[in-house]
Amino acid sequence: MTSTLLILKAGSTFPALAQTLGDFDDWIRHGLDAPALDVRVADARLDALPAPQTLAGVVITGSHAMVTDREPWSEAAAAWLRGAVQAGLPVLGICYGHQLLAHCLDGEVGYHPGGIEVGSVAVQLQPAASADPVLGDLPPVFPAQVVHRQSVRTLPEGAVLLAGNAYEPNQAFRVGAAAWGVQFHPEFSAQAMRAYVERLAPELREEGHDPAALGAQVVDTPAAARVLRNFARHVQGA
Repeated sequence: MTSTLLILKAGSTFPALAQTLGDFDDWIRHGLDAPALDVRVADARLDALPAPQTLAGVVITGSHAMVTDREPWSEAAAAWLRGAVQAGLPVLGICYGHQLLAHCLDGEVGYHPGGIEVGSVAVQLQPAASADPVLGDLPPVFPAQVVHRQSVRTLPEGAVLLAGNAYEPNQAFRVGAAAWGVQFHPEFSAQAMRAYVERLAPELREEGHDPAALGAQVVDTPAAARVLRNFARHVQGA
């Protein structure tokens, strides 16, 4: 049985931030905390993707791109992801990956009518999460890091809602027994979140937000970070 877990890279963080803190795949690898897994990275924008049957699991990263732009590399990744889900491969989509998972299964993705959600926010588990192997041991309400303009507006048919909040009702869902999407970022540290708020400050001000207040409200999010470790354990036990 393979022990290869693929990080499917859908984008990169800001270059200056990558120089100091690493990139999305580095943060995810660290968060998985799974030395027994052979963690590899493929860039969805550049690389040929392996057959899902050769993998033990896949994590799809966030991106500064937009799913609704339907870029050729993204649509190709969506088709691959649909096949991976159909094959029963354990899948975890994060932010863009969460939206791409919904899109590839005929859910609806679009711009959130309220604009950007950014910073540390409270996320509430839904009743269906109580027995979930990835989110089931999280507190009923927990802080999580978010930065997104697009959202899953309609879940795929048959999807199970696992978490949400007043701004973003579809913060986490599961399809079938082994595919999860989370809108929030379990891989983000408080330092990375503050860096995003600082980097986005000019446009946040234009949209009526207070970047200083958002930055001051950023907290560590250890409960949300459990999602990655729990997913890694699920992959190893699958």
